[in-house]
Amino acid sequence: MRPRSLDEVLGQRHLLGPGSPLRRLVGEGGGGPAGPASVILWGPPGTGKTTLAHVVSRATDRRFVELSAITAGVKEVRAVIDGARRSAGAYGKDTVLFLDEIHRFSKAQQDSLLPAVENRWVTLIAATTENPYFSVISPLLSRSLLLTLEPLTEDDLRGLLRRAVGDERGLGGLVTLPDDAEEHLLRIAGGDARRALTALEAGAGAALDAGESSVTLERLEQAVDRAAVRYDRDGDQHYDVASALIKSIRGSDVDAALHYLARMIEAGEDPRFIARRLMISASEDIGMAEPTALSTAVAAAQAVALIGYPEARIILGQAVVALALAPKSNAAYLAIDAALADVRAGAAGPVPPHLRDAHYKGAAKLGHGSTYQYPHDLPGGIAAQQYAPDAVHGKRYYRPTRYGAEARYAEVAERVRERLSGRRPRPERTGRGEGETAAPDTAAEGAGSGPRQVEAGADED
Repeated sequence: MRPRSLDEVLGQRHLLGPGSPLRRLVGEGGGGPAGPASVILWGPPGTGKTTLAHVVSRATDRRFVELSAITAGVKEVRAVIDGARRSAGAYGKDTVLFLDEIHRFSKAQQDSLLPAVENRWVTLIAATTENPYFSVISPLLSRSLLLTLEPLTEDDLRGLLRRAVGDERGLGGLVTLPDDAEEHLLRIAGGDARRALTALEAGAGAALDAGESSVTLERLEQAVDRAAVRYDRDGDQHYDVASALIKSIRGSDVDAALHYLARMIEAGEDPRFIARRLMISASEDIGMAEPTALSTAVAAAQAVALIGYPEARIILGQAVVALALAPKSNAAYLAIDAALADVRAGAAGPVPPHLRDAHYKGAAKLGHGSTYQYPHDLPGGIAAQQYAPDAVHGKRYYRPTRYGAEARYAEVAERVRERLSGRRPRPERTGRGEGETAAPDTAAEGAGSGPRQVEAGADED
């Protein structure tokens, strides 16, 4: 099923436009001093690196030689270079050298290519799945164009599967592929064309051996030994499983949460969608009981956006474990919703005069900021003055729990509120209930220090 021309190649549209290096390699361009350049193809397995090289070999009028860095060494490279120089001198025919898995070549082996590339004795097409900035020597990189191949999309793979079912080079219409089996193949493939075709071939072979003309989902599951996950990314299952994941985290059932995460991963769910749900959960369900939960979720979201599958599963798994086992509080979530409800109900009112902007000319004549007390100039750093508008003055939105690190914030919030009201702070608490921490020495000290979760009954340093 290898494409016979660049026009048959699925995916990689960004590399196949008019005038692209690959188009020039197959003869769609001039030669001379502006002839085709050597290229390094970098991308995940099954995205078409070897396919593109074979297309070039079929379409070009140049001499084409293929080597694999797994089996070849300096001796074989020098033989190709010598042959290229003879071919150019005797017949005026250029040579294209395709070197697969170039990252397996040592520095010395890669050095042997430099004179040939530098003098254009050969036009090099090198393929690698490893980052060439780490696996290919700098002199070779600087003499080549780096072309990055991207994972094939579902539409690309769907077109490939349908072509393989109907094309005479493939199954020639001997079997049909129902939609549910096609979707399962797309999930199995994970962006890898070879994997998709291998699984299709296995399923079709099993169906034909059984005298069937359709590669059913059940037959495909038997052939590839991988069960199809009942999960429609555009339907109810998408939302039901995502909801179950979040509710399992909220309920602190780490094993159930990992189960639902695994179902989403196995179904090919976008890891960025999962990470977004985890960030919401970190604030909605954990909040101030473990303030670092949000940092964990954000870090996971950034990591999966950079890495992708399959390694993203590890990062998502770590984040789900951390969130599920964290202490839970929705106090911050309830607080902002309560404040929003008051604002929407019209309980806003003017900003108190002493808090208004006093930096512009004439503000003093209006009394703006004239009675404002600067907290940093006062003992404890708290000024007993009104901050909220009259309409909501004295209203308590944030009602902290005594779970996890929020127990510290509960003590701090109570003492600060007393100071703001002008009342004398109550004596510090000396005992602790389950899940509580000792109160800070002063309200100001507690407000300025970071939260620290302490196990119930444990001594503080």
